[in-house]
Amino acid sequence: MADHSEHVVRASLYWLVWAILIVATFLTAWVATVDLGAFNTVVALFIATCKASIVVLIFMGVKYTHEKMTRPILVGAVFWLLILLILSLADYSSRYAG
Repeated sequence: MADHSEHVVRASLYWLVWAILIVATFLTAWVATVDLGAFNTVVALFIATCKASIVVLIFMGVKYTHEKMTRPILVGAVFWLLILLILSLADYSSRYAG
């Protein structure tokens, strides 16, 4: 019989993750005020991806799962996200700005 017990995470880890997400949110707002040229979107997407990764790993429990299909599904989702971001940024960068 398989053991399907849940992984118990300390409340302090959730508070730490919450603090990191709040700091990253303020960092995103601050970076939006800095003129980075074409890299504003790239930096904002990088910060958003880091925040989403933290949420998926900790709050959704992917870090602690032992299911065999979790990693391939996660890799496929990240691969699909990269395809969408690359195509969207290629479309955005090819438009006439003037």
